[in-house]
Amino acid sequence: MSAPEKNPAPPPGAPRNPGPGWGYRLLRLLDRVLPEFIYRPLRAAGTWVSVATMPIQRRHSRDYLRVIFGRDPRLVEIFRHFFAFEESLITKLRAASGRLPRVVLAPGSEHFKEYINSGRHAFLGTFHAGNSDLLGFMLGPVENHRVFMVRQRVGNSHDTDKLGALFGKWIRFIWVNDPENLLFALKEAVGSGGSIALKCDRLEFSAKTDAFEFLGTRRLFPFTIYHLALIFDLPVLLTLGLPGKIPGETIIVSSPRWEADKALSRTANLERAHAHFQAFLREVETRLRIDPYLWFNFIPLNPPAGTAIAPAAIPRRPLQPAR
Repeated sequence: MSAPEKNPAPPPGAPRNPGPGWGYRLLRLLDRVLPEFIYRPLRAAGTWVSVATMPIQRRHSRDYLRVIFGRDPRLVEIFRHFFAFEESLITKLRAASGRLPRVVLAPGSEHFKEYINSGRHAFLGTFHAGNSDLLGFMLGPVENHRVFMVRQRVGNSHDTDKLGALFGKWIRFIWVNDPENLLFALKEAVGSGGSIALKCDRLEFSAKTDAFEFLGTRRLFPFTIYHLALIFDLPVLLTLGLPGKIPGETIIVSSPRWEADKALSRTANLERAHAHFQAFLREVETRLRIDPYLWFNFIPLNPPAGTAIAPAAIPRRPLQPAR
Protein backbone atom coordinates (compact mmCIF):
# COMPACT_ATOMS: atom_id res chain seq x y z
CA MET A 1 0.00 0.00 0.00
CA SER A 2 1.38 3.41 -0.89
CA ALA A 3 2.12 6.20 1.55
CA PRO A 4 -0.88 7.59 3.43
CA GLU A 5 -2.87 10.23 1.63
CA LYS A 6 -4.61 13.15 3.22
CA ASN A 7 -8.38 12.76 3.31
CA PRO A 8 -10.08 14.96 0.72
CA ALA A 9 -12.15 17.90 1.83
CA PRO A 10 -15.86 17.14 2.08
CA PRO A 11 -17.85 18.20 -0.98
CA PRO A 12 -20.02 21.33 -0.82
CA GLY A 13 -23.27 20.62 1.00
CA ALA A 14 -21.92 17.45 2.64
CA PRO A 15 -23.88 16.39 5.74
CA ARG A 16 -22.43 17.07 9.18
CA ASN A 17 -22.39 15.12 12.39
CA PRO A 18 -24.56 16.69 15.12
CA GLY A 19 -22.83 19.12 17.43
CA PRO A 20 -20.23 21.89 17.02
CA GLY A 21 -17.18 21.38 14.83
CA TRP A 22 -14.85 21.80 17.83
CA GLY A 23 -16.73 19.25 19.96
CA TYR A 24 -14.47 16.26 19.21
CA ARG A 25 -11.33 18.25 19.99
CA LEU A 26 -12.79 19.36 23.31
CA LEU A 27 -13.67 15.78 24.23
CA ARG A 28 -10.11 14.63 23.48
CA LEU A 29 -8.64 17.51 25.50
CA LEU A 30 -10.81 16.77 28.53
CA ASP A 31 -9.98 13.08 28.25
CA ARG A 32 -6.28 13.95 28.53
CA VAL A 33 -6.52 16.33 31.49
CA LEU A 34 -9.37 14.97 33.64
CA PRO A 35 -9.39 11.77 35.72
CA GLU A 36 -12.12 9.32 34.72
CA PHE A 37 -14.04 9.66 37.99
CA ILE A 38 -14.59 13.34 37.11
CA TYR A 39 -14.80 13.04 33.34
CA ARG A 40 -17.45 10.30 33.20
CA PRO A 41 -20.07 12.28 35.21
CA LEU A 42 -19.24 15.29 33.05
CA ARG A 43 -19.92 13.20 29.92
CA ALA A 44 -23.23 12.09 31.42
CA ALA A 45 -24.21 15.71 32.03
CA GLY A 46 -23.30 16.56 28.46
CA THR A 47 -25.40 13.64 27.25
CA TRP A 48 -28.45 15.04 29.05
CA VAL A 49 -27.85 18.29 27.14
CA SER A 50 -27.78 16.29 23.90
CA VAL A 51 -31.05 14.56 24.77
CA ALA A 52 -32.65 17.97 25.42
CA THR A 53 -31.29 19.70 22.29
CA MET A 54 -31.51 16.96 19.63
CA PRO A 55 -35.26 16.42 19.10
CA ILE A 56 -34.87 14.51 15.82
CA GLN A 57 -32.40 11.99 17.22
CA ARG A 58 -34.45 11.78 20.42
CA ARG A 59 -37.57 10.91 18.41
CA HIS A 60 -35.77 8.18 16.44
CA SER A 61 -34.30 6.78 19.65
CA ARG A 62 -37.78 6.68 21.19
CA ASP A 63 -39.22 4.95 18.11
CA TYR A 64 -36.50 2.28 18.10
CA LEU A 65 -36.71 1.66 21.86
CA ARG A 66 -40.50 1.42 21.62
CA VAL A 67 -40.11 -1.41 19.10
CA ILE A 68 -37.50 -3.37 21.05
CA PHE A 69 -39.12 -2.83 24.48
CA GLY A 70 -42.69 -3.31 23.27
CA ARG A 71 -43.70 -0.20 25.21
CA ASP A 72 -43.00 3.53 25.36
CA PRO A 73 -39.49 4.08 26.73
CA ARG A 74 -38.87 6.29 29.73
CA LEU A 75 -36.76 9.42 29.34
CA VAL A 76 -33.93 7.83 31.35
CA GLU A 77 -33.87 4.96 28.85
CA ILE A 78 -33.47 7.40 25.97
CA PHE A 79 -30.62 8.97 27.94
CA ARG A 80 -28.99 5.55 28.28
CA HIS A 81 -29.25 5.10 24.53
CA PHE A 82 -27.58 8.48 23.91
CA PHE A 83 -24.95 7.79 26.57
CA ALA A 84 -24.04 4.40 25.07
CA PHE A 85 -23.39 6.16 21.77
CA GLU A 86 -21.35 8.85 23.51
CA GLU A 87 -19.21 6.19 25.20
CA SER A 88 -18.58 4.50 21.85
CA LEU A 89 -17.45 7.88 20.51
CA ILE A 90 -15.03 8.22 23.43
CA THR A 91 -13.65 4.78 22.56
CA LYS A 92 -13.07 5.98 18.96
CA LEU A 93 -11.40 9.20 20.09
CA ARG A 94 -9.13 7.28 22.45
CA ALA A 95 -8.23 4.95 19.59
CA ALA A 96 -7.41 8.04 17.52
CA SER A 97 -4.90 8.93 20.26
CA GLY A 98 -3.30 5.49 19.93
CA ARG A 99 -5.23 3.76 22.73
CA LEU A 100 -6.85 0.92 20.80
CA PRO A 101 -9.27 -1.37 22.64
CA ARG A 102 -8.15 -4.84 23.60
CA VAL A 103 -9.74 -7.22 21.08
CA VAL A 104 -11.34 -10.49 22.17
CA LEU A 105 -13.09 -13.00 19.92
CA ALA A 106 -16.52 -14.15 21.00
CA PRO A 107 -16.92 -17.92 21.38
CA GLY A 108 -17.60 -19.40 17.95
CA SER A 109 -15.88 -16.53 16.12
CA GLU A 110 -12.34 -17.93 16.18
CA HIS A 111 -12.53 -18.54 12.42
CA PHE A 112 -12.49 -14.76 11.86
CA LYS A 113 -8.92 -14.37 13.15
CA GLU A 114 -7.81 -17.50 11.30
CA TYR A 115 -9.12 -16.14 8.00
CA ILE A 116 -7.68 -12.64 8.50
CA ASN A 117 -4.29 -14.09 9.45
CA SER A 118 -4.29 -16.29 6.34
CA GLY A 119 -3.44 -13.27 4.20
CA ARG A 120 -6.65 -13.56 2.20
CA HIS A 121 -9.16 -10.72 1.84
CA ALA A 122 -12.92 -10.40 2.05
CA PHE A 123 -15.88 -8.06 2.14
CA LEU A 124 -16.30 -7.21 5.82
CA GLY A 125 -19.89 -6.22 6.54
CA THR A 126 -20.77 -4.58 9.82
CA PHE A 127 -23.40 -2.39 11.47
CA HIS A 128 -23.74 0.90 13.32
CA ALA A 129 -23.67 -0.89 16.66
CA GLY A 130 -21.31 -0.90 19.64
CA ASN A 131 -17.64 -0.51 18.69
CA SER A 132 -18.13 -1.91 15.18
CA ASP A 133 -16.87 1.37 13.66
CA LEU A 134 -13.40 0.48 14.90
CA LEU A 135 -13.17 -2.95 13.28
CA GLY A 136 -11.10 -1.82 10.29
CA PHE A 137 -8.76 0.23 12.46
CA MET A 138 -8.21 -2.69 14.83
CA LEU A 139 -7.44 -5.13 12.02
CA GLY A 140 -4.64 -2.96 10.68
CA PRO A 141 -2.16 -2.59 13.54
CA VAL A 142 -3.32 -5.64 15.49
CA GLU A 143 -3.44 -8.16 12.63
CA ASN A 144 -1.38 -6.32 9.97
CA HIS A 145 -4.34 -6.57 7.61
CA ARG A 146 -5.02 -3.91 4.97
CA VAL A 147 -8.57 -2.55 4.84
CA PHE A 148 -10.42 -0.17 2.53
CA MET A 149 -13.29 1.38 4.47
CA VAL A 150 -16.37 2.54 2.54
CA ARG A 151 -17.56 5.69 4.28
CA GLN A 152 -19.62 8.81 3.69
CA ARG A 153 -17.49 11.96 3.84
CA VAL A 154 -19.09 14.42 6.27
CA GLY A 155 -18.29 18.01 7.09
CA ASN A 156 -16.95 17.45 10.60
CA SER A 157 -15.24 14.06 10.86
CA HIS A 158 -12.39 14.79 13.29
CA ASP A 159 -12.45 11.23 14.64
CA THR A 160 -12.21 9.66 11.17
CA ASP A 161 -9.50 12.10 10.10
CA LYS A 162 -7.34 11.32 13.13
CA LEU A 163 -7.88 7.57 12.87
CA GLY A 164 -7.06 7.64 9.17
CA ALA A 165 -3.86 9.60 9.81
CA LEU A 166 -2.75 7.35 12.66
CA PHE A 167 -3.43 4.07 10.85
CA GLY A 168 -2.73 5.21 7.30
CA LYS A 169 -0.25 2.36 6.83
CA TRP A 170 -3.14 -0.11 6.84
CA ILE A 171 -6.29 1.94 6.17
CA ARG A 172 -7.72 3.71 3.12
CA PHE A 173 -11.13 5.29 2.69
CA ILE A 174 -13.47 4.91 -0.27
CA TRP A 175 -15.97 7.77 -0.16
CA VAL A 176 -19.54 7.07 -1.25
CA ASN A 177 -20.06 10.80 -1.85
CA ASP A 178 -18.74 10.14 -5.36
CA PRO A 179 -21.07 7.30 -6.44
CA GLU A 180 -20.18 7.51 -10.13
CA ASN A 181 -16.64 6.33 -9.36
CA LEU A 182 -17.46 4.02 -6.46
CA LEU A 183 -17.38 0.72 -8.32
CA PHE A 184 -14.12 1.62 -10.00
CA ALA A 185 -12.61 2.56 -6.64
CA LEU A 186 -13.70 -0.83 -5.30
CA LYS A 187 -12.13 -2.59 -8.28
CA GLU A 188 -8.85 -0.76 -7.70
CA ALA A 189 -8.94 -1.61 -3.98
CA VAL A 190 -9.51 -5.31 -4.60
CA GLY A 191 -6.81 -5.37 -7.25
CA SER A 192 -4.26 -3.75 -4.92
CA GLY A 193 -4.88 -6.31 -2.19
CA GLY A 194 -7.11 -5.49 0.74
CA SER A 195 -10.40 -6.24 2.45
CA ILE A 196 -13.40 -3.96 1.90
CA ALA A 197 -15.28 -2.89 5.04
CA LEU A 198 -18.78 -1.48 4.62
CA LYS A 199 -21.90 -1.03 6.70
CA CYS A 200 -24.93 -3.23 6.07
CA ASP A 201 -27.73 -1.48 7.93
CA ARG A 202 -28.47 1.88 6.27
CA LEU A 203 -30.17 2.19 2.91
CA GLU A 204 -28.91 5.57 1.65
CA PHE A 205 -26.18 4.34 -0.66
CA SER A 206 -27.28 0.80 -1.44
CA ALA A 207 -28.28 -0.17 -4.97
CA LYS A 208 -29.62 -3.54 -3.81
CA THR A 209 -32.00 -4.17 -0.91
CA ASP A 210 -33.90 -7.16 0.37
CA ALA A 211 -36.36 -7.92 3.17
CA PHE A 212 -35.30 -9.73 6.34
CA GLU A 213 -36.91 -10.58 9.66
CA PHE A 214 -35.72 -8.05 12.24
CA LEU A 215 -37.37 -6.73 15.39
CA GLY A 216 -40.74 -8.29 14.81
CA THR A 217 -41.32 -7.73 11.10
CA ARG A 218 -39.73 -8.03 7.67
CA ARG A 219 -37.57 -4.94 7.14
CA LEU A 220 -35.47 -3.68 4.25
CA PHE A 221 -31.69 -3.91 4.54
CA PRO A 222 -28.86 -3.27 2.10
CA PHE A 223 -27.89 -6.38 0.18
CA THR A 224 -25.24 -4.84 -2.05
CA ILE A 225 -22.34 -6.54 -0.27
CA TYR A 226 -23.25 -9.95 -1.71
CA HIS A 227 -23.65 -8.61 -5.25
CA LEU A 228 -20.19 -7.06 -4.92
CA ALA A 229 -18.84 -10.34 -3.55
CA LEU A 230 -20.11 -12.10 -6.68
CA ILE A 231 -18.59 -9.47 -8.97
CA PHE A 232 -15.18 -9.53 -7.30
CA ASP A 233 -15.13 -13.21 -6.31
CA LEU A 234 -14.48 -12.52 -2.61
CA PRO A 235 -16.12 -14.04 0.47
CA VAL A 236 -18.28 -12.14 2.95
CA LEU A 237 -17.77 -11.99 6.71
CA LEU A 238 -20.35 -10.12 8.81
CA THR A 239 -19.16 -8.73 12.12
CA LEU A 240 -20.08 -6.84 15.26
CA GLY A 241 -17.72 -5.12 17.70
CA LEU A 242 -19.32 -5.07 21.15
CA PRO A 243 -17.97 -3.37 24.28
CA GLY A 244 -16.73 -5.94 26.78
CA LYS A 245 -17.33 -6.05 30.51
CA ILE A 246 -13.76 -4.90 31.10
CA PRO A 247 -13.18 -1.21 30.23
CA GLY A 248 -11.19 -0.84 27.03
CA GLU A 249 -12.22 -4.24 25.68
CA THR A 250 -14.04 -4.97 22.43
CA ILE A 251 -15.58 -8.35 21.64
CA ILE A 252 -15.67 -9.34 17.97
CA VAL A 253 -18.66 -11.43 16.86
CA SER A 254 -18.37 -12.88 13.36
CA SER A 255 -20.60 -14.82 11.01
CA PRO A 256 -19.34 -17.93 9.25
CA ARG A 257 -17.70 -17.13 5.94
CA TRP A 258 -20.00 -16.93 2.92
CA GLU A 259 -18.53 -17.72 -0.49
CA ALA A 260 -20.16 -18.10 -3.86
CA ASP A 261 -20.50 -21.68 -5.05
CA LYS A 262 -19.32 -21.66 -8.66
CA ALA A 263 -21.37 -24.78 -9.38
CA LEU A 264 -24.58 -22.85 -8.64
CA SER A 265 -26.40 -20.15 -10.57
CA ARG A 266 -26.30 -16.49 -9.52
CA THR A 267 -29.89 -16.79 -8.28
CA ALA A 268 -29.06 -19.83 -6.16
CA ASN A 269 -26.00 -18.09 -4.69
CA LEU A 270 -28.08 -15.05 -3.79
CA GLU A 271 -30.58 -17.30 -2.05
CA ARG A 272 -27.71 -18.71 0.01
CA ALA A 273 -26.55 -15.16 0.68
CA HIS A 274 -30.03 -14.19 1.89
CA ALA A 275 -29.98 -17.05 4.40
CA HIS A 276 -26.47 -16.05 5.53
CA PHE A 277 -27.47 -12.43 6.17
CA GLN A 278 -30.69 -13.45 7.89
CA ALA A 279 -28.83 -15.76 10.25
CA PHE A 280 -26.48 -12.96 11.31
CA LEU A 281 -29.35 -10.49 11.70
CA ARG A 282 -30.83 -12.94 14.22
CA GLU A 283 -27.50 -12.78 16.07
CA VAL A 284 -27.63 -8.98 15.97
CA GLU A 285 -31.17 -8.98 17.34
CA THR A 286 -30.20 -11.44 20.09
CA ARG A 287 -27.39 -9.11 21.16
CA LEU A 288 -29.75 -6.10 21.09
CA ARG A 289 -32.29 -7.93 23.23
CA ILE A 290 -29.51 -8.27 25.83
CA ASP A 291 -28.34 -4.65 25.48
CA PRO A 292 -30.80 -2.54 23.44
CA TYR A 293 -28.69 0.60 23.75
CA LEU A 294 -25.99 -0.63 21.33
CA TRP A 295 -28.00 0.10 18.15
CA PHE A 296 -26.57 3.45 16.97
CA ASN A 297 -28.93 4.34 14.16
CA PHE A 298 -30.42 7.62 15.34
CA ILE A 299 -32.37 7.71 12.09
CA PRO A 300 -35.69 6.06 11.14
CA LEU A 301 -35.64 2.32 11.80
CA ASN A 302 -35.28 0.15 8.70
CA PRO A 303 -38.67 0.34 6.96
CA PRO A 304 -40.98 -2.67 6.61
CA ALA A 305 -40.92 -4.61 3.36
CA GLY A 306 -43.03 -2.97 0.67
CA THR A 307 -42.07 0.56 1.69
CA ALA A 308 -40.99 2.78 -1.19
CA ILE A 309 -37.43 4.07 -0.86
CA ALA A 310 -35.47 6.70 -2.77
CA PRO A 311 -33.49 5.55 -5.81
CA ALA A 312 -30.11 4.15 -4.82
CA ALA A 313 -27.03 6.30 -5.21
CA ILE A 314 -24.76 3.50 -6.44
CA PRO A 315 -24.91 3.23 -10.24
CA ARG A 316 -26.02 -0.08 -11.68
CA ARG A 317 -23.52 -0.25 -14.50
CA PRO A 318 -21.83 -3.55 -15.33
CA LEU A 319 -18.29 -4.08 -14.09
CA GLN A 320 -15.88 -6.90 -14.78
CA PRO A 321 -14.18 -8.66 -11.87
CA ALA A 322 -10.70 -7.50 -10.89
CA ARG A 323 -7.96 -9.50 -12.56
